[in-house]
Parts: sequence; C-alpha cells; structure tokens
Amino acid sequence: MIDYSKKRFLVVDDFSDFRSSVTGMLRQMAVQNVDTAANGDEALAQCRRNAYDIILHDYNLGAGKNGQQVLEELHHAKLISPHCIFVMVTAESSQAMVMAALECEPDAYLTKPFNRASLQQRLDKLVERKNALKPILDALEKNDQQTVVTASEKAMAALPRFAPQCQRYLATALESLGKHAELEKLLEGLVNDRPMPWALVALADHWQRIGQLDKAEALYNKAIGLFPMVPALYDGLAAIAAAQGDTAKAQEYLQQGIRISPNSLSRQAELGKLAQANDNHEQAIRAFRQAVELGRNSVFRDPENHLALATSLTDQAGDSSLNSRALVEIRQTLGELNKTWKDDPVLAVRSDLTQARTLAKTGQTDEANRLAQAAAEKITTLDKFFSAETALVVAAQLRNLGQDKQADEVLSTCAEMYGDDPKVMAGVASQTQDPAILSAGAQAQTWNREGIRCYQKKQFPEALELFRKAWNSQPRNVSFALNTAQSLLRLLAAQPDASLKEECLQCLQQVRSMPESDHRYERYQKLCATVDKL
Repeated sequence: MIDYSKKRFLVVDDFSDFRSSVTGMLRQMAVQNVDTAANGDEALAQCRRNAYDIILHDYNLGAGKNGQQVLEELHHAKLISPHCIFVMVTAESSQAMVMAALECEPDAYLTKPFNRASLQQRLDKLVERKNALKPILDALEKNDQQTVVTASEKAMAALPRFAPQCQRYLATALESLGKHAELEKLLEGLVNDRPMPWALVALADHWQRIGQLDKAEALYNKAIGLFPMVPALYDGLAAIAAAQGDTAKAQEYLQQGIRISPNSLSRQAELGKLAQANDNHEQAIRAFRQAVELGRNSVFRDPENHLALATSLTDQAGDSSLNSRALVEIRQTLGELNKTWKDDPVLAVRSDLTQARTLAKTGQTDEANRLAQAAAEKITTLDKFFSAETALVVAAQLRNLGQDKQADEVLSTCAEMYGDDPKVMAGVASQTQDPAILSAGAQAQTWNREGIRCYQKKQFPEALELFRKAWNSQPRNVSFALNTAQSLLRLLAAQPDASLKEECLQCLQQVRSMPESDHRYERYQKLCATVDKL
C-alpha cells in the first residue's frame, strides 16, 4: 500500500466546491499537504514556490489559462520535475479538448465525476510507475542523457511491464545524443514488432530529419491507416510536402490535422503560413485569428501571428478597398501587438510598416508615407537587426511603400550578415539586381569555406587567418565573426594574450545585433561566456 502522507499535492479547479471535495478525498488517503489554486496563474505561482509530487489540474478553468497551457508553461519554465505526476481532470468530452489535453502529454487523464476509490486506484498505478522508473527520472532531472540510455535499458530488462515507457525515454535520449543508427534500430524493431503511434511518428520523423523523405512519407501514410486520429502524422506529411515545394498539398495535410486537434497554437500558425504562401487569404485569416486567440494565455504567444493576421486581412482585399470590419480588426490586432510588446522597437517598426500598408490600401497615401518614412528612420537606430526572413519581408514592405533607398539598405545589411546562406542570397536577389549588394561578400565566403576546411583538418593558425580575412571584409557577417572568435579562443585557451582577447571581443561586439531567434545565437552566447572567463 502506498503511503501518501508525505506527498505534497496541488489541486487546481475554478470551483471551490470541487477543490474541497478532492481535498476531502485526499485527506481520506492520509494526505497531509494539500495546496489549492483557482486558476492557472495561481497554479504557476504555487509551483514557483513549492515542489509538488502530484498535481490534479482541471482542464477548463474559465477565463485565463487552461490546463494544457499551464502544463506547457510548467515544462517550458522548468517548474515541474520528471518525478511529479500531472493528472489532467475534466468533465468535458469534446474531441478538440480531449486531443489538446492528450497532445500536451500529462501523466494521466481523469474524467469527472470520480470518487475516492477510483482516484486512489489511478494514483496508485502512477506512483508505482514513477517509483519503478526513478533511475531514469533522476537522470532526466540532471539532463544526463547517457545515463537515461543506460537506466532505460536496465529497466526494460528488469521491468518488462514498464517497457513501453522505457522505450520512449530511450528513443528520446538517443535522439538527443545524436545516436541516429541506434535510434533507427530501436524504432524499426518496435514498429515491426507491435506498431505504436509514438514509435511510428518517431521513426517517420527520424527519416524525415535525415532526408529519407520517401521512406518517411510511406510510413506516415501507413501509420494514418492504423491510427487516423494522430495529428502529428499529418504534420509530418505537411512538412514533407512543403520541403518538396508542394505548399498546396502541405496545407491540405495540416487542415486534416487541424480538424482532429484545432487547439494547437503551433499547428494553426503553420497552417496560416502555408495558406499565405498559397494566396488562400480566407484560410490564412482563420488560422492566424485562431493562433492569436490561442496565444493570449500561452507561454508560446508569438507577435508574428498578430502581424500575419493584419497582413492577411489586408491581402484579402486585393485591389479593392478594405471594408470597415477588416479595418477595425487590423487596428485592434496591431493595437494589441503594440501594447503587449511595447518595449520591442523591432516589432514597433514592423507594426508601423504593416499599418502604413493598410493606410495606403485605404487611399490615405500621405499618412502612409509619413508612417513608412518614420519606420525607415527607426531602422537605423535599432540595436537588434531583423532575422534574415524578416529582413526580406521588411525590405519588400519598404519598397512597396516607396522607400527604395531604405529597402536597399536593409537588403545590404541582410546580405552582409547572412550572405553565407544561399537561400538568403536567393531571397535578396529576388528583390534587387544591384551588384554591390549581390556580390559584395563573394570573396569573403570563399575565405570562410577555406577556413572551415583548415579548421576541420586541425590547421588552426591557417584557419584563423582565413576567417580573419572573411571577417575584415564583412565584419557584420554572423558566421564570419563567430568563426573568427572561436579560432581566437582556441589560441587563447593555450596561451593568454591581451591583444587576441580584445580582437575576440571585437568580433562578438560586431554581431551583437543578431536577433535571439537566430539559430547561432546560442553559440554566440557560449562564446561570450567563454571569453568573459578568460
């Protein structure tokens, strides 16, 4: 019999009678430590103060965060231990709610009403499982993925009844460690033995990541035949279709996934992007409108969805004037953006350009020009530059609003910072034929490629000189600066040198305007931290 007397519980429900009822059941189970919360914000505040063994959380809490959003934030903010049991409780049974709850993967799902006996029976099984898998959970808490592998393999052999959970932990750890061959062998064995939805998704996703798109597509389709209500399978097919350039087909797949589970913020946002690419303005508006709504109480709230909704509403009008209803929604959407992210000057510029386009569409040319010029001036004062994708959008907006000089300046900076990426340069070339912009970094890119080859061959002094040439030629290029800084740090680790350290700091200083969304930002932070320790 499990002893609950020393376990700490959190009960979250917007009805005080239900909180009291559950607390009473727990008292009958000898539970001594029970905290309660009436809404998601209270639950998160409690979790910041206390470590809980078991959380019983209602899904629908009325206004504010729901159970799914609370669980997502608990994981995102690392406020919940792998040892903690999170049970999603609800009286609802709609498909949208059930799928949303399942997709955020609580430890269990409990339907109201229930009595003490059924609650204890469910909790007993969950506690037993957590206790049995303790070595794995300990390793997860320390983010020690290699130990997760070892502990999972041992548990699979010793505790066959918990093998499915161990296999998932093992697969996730192998992926984190980059052990692709071992991961593939494990997943293929599971799929061939007894197909399970998570294993089918994991194997198909693995094949997709390593470029085996035909195999991945075939497996996604096979899995849909077996488990047609798993939305992640349609996400996978959509990703493959998009990679193959068939955005219309990708949109169809995502729409299928949305019909199964419409309350996924990320899925709605991705559907909106695909619909925009396909000039399906009505679908884009619906998807981005839903993404904005779902994001209001989510830790994953994204201003891009507000901008995309306003843009899609303007696009829908085509060559016609915007109707009053669309104008009101655009004004409200951008107003919410400006209020929520009021301290972000980059977003302020983008909001102004989006608003200027709307004004131009309604014939308010003078006001549109004034707003566009003001936005163009703000760009020159930004501490952070745009991501490559955003820079291309901003340049196009400026040009469409008659700000050609400013558009070229944005393209020039974009080409310098991100020009080592062929896709970025293809995007730049689609907007300008100016050779000063398109060919400025050609020689620097050659030096950088040669530097990478030397570095890989452990020819470090030669690599440093080549990286220096590339960086001196284009000092704002992110890759050139980071490569030079890394090479300098390698020398500094062996022999401290004040001049080399100063050069390294200059490299990192040059790319401080890189947006945090850039995939190299983490590398930049690590290099900054390393040089600070010298």
